[in-house]
Amino acid sequence: MADKPAILGGTPVRENKIYYGHQWIDDDDVAAVAEVLKSDYLTCGPTVTALEQELARVTGAKCAVAVSNGTAALHCAMIAGGIGEGDEVITTPLTFAASANCAIYVGAKPVFADVNPETYNIDPDSIEAHITDKTRAVVAVDYTGQAVEHDRIREICDKHGLLYVTDAAHAIGTVYDGRPEGSIADMTTFSFHPVKTITSGEGGAITTNDPELARKLRFASQHGITKDPAQFEEPNPEGGWYYEMQELGFNYRLTDFQSAMLLSQLKKLPAFSNRRKEIVKRYDEAFADMPGIIVQREIPESDTTRHLYIIQLDLDKLTCTRAEFFNAMSAENVQCQVHYVPVYYFPFYARLGYEHGLCPNAERIYEHIMSIPLYPMMTDRDAEDVIAAVRKLTEWYAKTSN
Repeated sequence: MADKPAILGGTPVRENKIYYGHQWIDDDDVAAVAEVLKSDYLTCGPTVTALEQELARVTGAKCAVAVSNGTAALHCAMIAGGIGEGDEVITTPLTFAASANCAIYVGAKPVFADVNPETYNIDPDSIEAHITDKTRAVVAVDYTGQAVEHDRIREICDKHGLLYVTDAAHAIGTVYDGRPEGSIADMTTFSFHPVKTITSGEGGAITTNDPELARKLRFASQHGITKDPAQFEEPNPEGGWYYEMQELGFNYRLTDFQSAMLLSQLKKLPAFSNRRKEIVKRYDEAFADMPGIIVQREIPESDTTRHLYIIQLDLDKLTCTRAEFFNAMSAENVQCQVHYVPVYYFPFYARLGYEHGLCPNAERIYEHIMSIPLYPMMTDRDAEDVIAAVRKLTEWYAKTSN
């Protein structure tokens, strides 16, 4: 007889709550921030430049531009790419809203392509099926950290003359066919929110191999202002204080103390990545043949640093709903999350005319998934508790045994 779930009066698998994600901040990070706080520059200083150089090195890109968050990174990518009124931008609905909102910010229309039902990443065939004479860009999302099918998507973008942007908010540290994320698409955007693999509290970046795109990204993120005399439209008529606003830009700067924290975190990226892979391997082994659980498939080209671990419930084999399973996991002191509500389900998008049914694969996946805890500070015991909670509930709610 299966153990009674805690939500029904049984004993939880663990005493203390564990959450789906958590940052790892150590004394080195604190010291790096403190050093900058005592320096002459809190923002617009040398630590930002040092961070951008290190991000370029780690990602294999020629240029990196640090910004205030991942949403700002996507907005700047649209501006730098020349996307505007009347254009269409193809993306996935199985993502955070910013991946689509960035098109609306510049007056363009998001168009949602469906996802692969096994990998949960955007389906290249669906991308191609949604291309019209108004399509100008593709924003492909490395969902959970797994790389998208870059070669196929690049081929499609080149064939149709489209800008290729990868939203790699989940994927710092992921390598696709020997190439680090950040060095493959025309532009790649990153997020450094606390639950991501490395963090600066908030923060983001865009990497590119095109120096002209990098120049435009800096204009977009720094008020459209330059202090470089070589970029002035006219010879400097004033003095050393002179600067020019040449474009309409935004204040999306990252501070020096956030940059210091991220530089410190980047040193730990290999260790963080390895620990995430260890936990993912243990999860994969435990869930491979567990009735009622379906795991995300990985493409062989992706050496993934996983940001999220997704389990999909096979509700045909369970007597509970996804919501009941979610709440039961919480009662076992394993707090899950769902990533993500399809973007076009939101009232804002409904008011724009988007309806349910646009992407059947994404919608079905959403109805069955939840993210379980995954972060480097987890102990082996923590991981085993998560597995025990999933096993306990699948056994209790299994149709064959209740």
